Amino acid sequence: MDAATQYLETATKASIGRDADSLAALRPHIGHLPLDQIHQGTLEDFIAARRGEGIKSGTVRRDLAVVRMVLTKAARVWRDPDGKPWLPQAVPLLETPDWDDAAEPHPLKWEEQRALFQALPKHLAEMALFAVNTGQREQVVCSLRWDWEERIPELGTKVFVVPGRPVARYGWEGTKSKEDGVIVLNRTARAVVEARRGLDPEWVFTYRGHRIDRMNNSGWRKAWAAAGLPRDDRTRAGVHNLRHTFARRLRLAGVPLETRKALMDHADGDITVHYSPAELRELLDAVERIVEMDGAPTLLRVAR
Repeated sequence: MDAATQYLETATKASIGRDADSLAALRPHIGHLPLDQIHQGTLEDFIAARRGEGIKSGTVRRDLAVVRMVLTKAARVWRDPDGKPWLPQAVPLLETPDWDDAAEPHPLKWEEQRALFQALPKHLAEMALFAVNTGQREQVVCSLRWDWEERIPELGTKVFVVPGRPVARYGWEGTKSKEDGVIVLNRTARAVVEARRGLDPEWVFTYRGHRIDRMNNSGWRKAWAAAGLPRDDRTRAGVHNLRHTFARRLRLAGVPLETRKALMDHADGDITVHYSPAELRELLDAVERIVEMDGAPTLLRVAR
């Protein structure tokens, strides 16, 4: 637990709240153990208990990733007063569980989206409306900063350029691909951004003066249930459904595959973030098609 406390007090990553939840779940099982006694064998009870509670294997894999991070810091970074590492041995390999419990995504229909967004608290509704119109991951939406915004004079618009590499000074972990990404905004996403402008000098999305570190919280879960959306073991109920919704709507709008991949930041060697104005115009035209689809005009009221 000393190592867990040290990790939480020194970490600067944006998702530290999730790591704290993982460490809290781990505490009854390994919190009393010396670091050199934490390995696959001593973690089996924890893994079995989580499975017995109905926790998804993906969540348990994330829990074990936090264990590895703490042990790695203890072995390679932290030193005691004598200059010796907290963990004077190699970090053990951990087998991650992968039981057959993968849930299917649930892309939202327009009427489901309206019901969900109306049930969400205002700050989450704004974030959700931005996400479903840009396809951005929860991590990016929560970390969106005003200094990422750039003007494109040739198109008379602005985009957000998301740093690919970590930025320690404000806890940004970098993108999944570790390459810079561009967020293009349709009229709905722009309306959300403009409604937030001037409310905080650093972060686009805040609540009561603080950056929001996650969208998939109790407010989201309550709204999901209130909207009558599926909550069984076969269906994902998380924020990532917004990204699936965006992708599905692009496909239904006839947006070409390569353009969809660029908007979803699925790099495959022939897609680059160094877009020309003409390429950006193609992306902008693609995301505008979503606004023209059935139900979109009603959603603008959520951002106001």
